[in-house]
Amino acid sequence: MAEWLLSSKVRARARARALDEEERKKAITAHALDQLFDGDWTATAGQFLLRLYGHSSHPKRLLVLTPDRIVLAAPPKRVSVRQAERMVVVAELPASEARVEDPLLGVHRSDRLRIVFADGSWLTVITDEERSEIHKHLMRRLRTVS
Repeated sequence: MAEWLLSSKVRARARARALDEEERKKAITAHALDQLFDGDWTATAGQFLLRLYGHSSHPKRLLVLTPDRIVLAAPPKRVSVRQAERMVVVAELPASEARVEDPLLGVHRSDRLRIVFADGSWLTVITDEERSEIHKHLMRRLRTVS
């Protein structure tokens, strides 16, 4: 009997996790976090993306938030074996021009963030982990503002 009760609890937890994952995927789609950017190549996000890939087409990037700017670093344009770890700053965005947000903050765990530019255009950043240090920073900042 105990084994049956335990297995039903395990099944219920698995169903709840599957439902949560389904809701998370719907939220990602609803917030367009499954898209790289807003699609307008003439807007700030599109132009920024073109410049960023001009510096380095390597998919690995480093995003750093400071109190007054967003800093992006990438490996050099031509990356050879074991050189992907060597990052160089490729862009610095003042806080007046862009901000980082987590549209799913407090609702769902996500590996997605958004950089929103002053003109309203945006691009999606996918982090290595669902609760990256930037996600945690945004959560702490939200708590101090509330």
